[in-house]
Amino acid sequence: MKIRIHRNSVRFRLSKTEVGRLENEGYLEETTDFGPAQLHYAVQKSAVHELQARFEHNKIILEVPEKLLAGWASNTTVGFEGNMSLSNGSSLFMLIEKDFKCLDNVNEDQSDNYDNPKSC
Repeated sequence: MKIRIHRNSVRFRLSKTEVGRLENEGYLEETTDFGPAQLHYAVQKSAVHELQARFEHNKIILEVPEKLLAGWASNTTVGFEGNMSLSNGSSLFMLIEKDFKCLDNVNEDQSDNYDNPKSC
């Protein structure tokens, strides 16, 4: 699972295996270790009606509605997005999507990523 944060947006990208695990088991979590502190990030299947996120105890948690995840591993839906209103009047943009193989040469294992539709 990869996470990308830019200003008031957060994007999660999941491999084939991770999409399947999220659909079936309902929870994924990763950790980035900074030595004295760790950043945890997770995706959780939830009874919510739309994407929601929260940050607590050094963990970003993205809650995804159960109905969106049903069949996601086997269908062609790339991902889901939403905007969450914040108390200060701004909003947080959230995106969760399938991770595609890069079209250029990258130095990472992409064997569990989805085939890039632009390569066809």
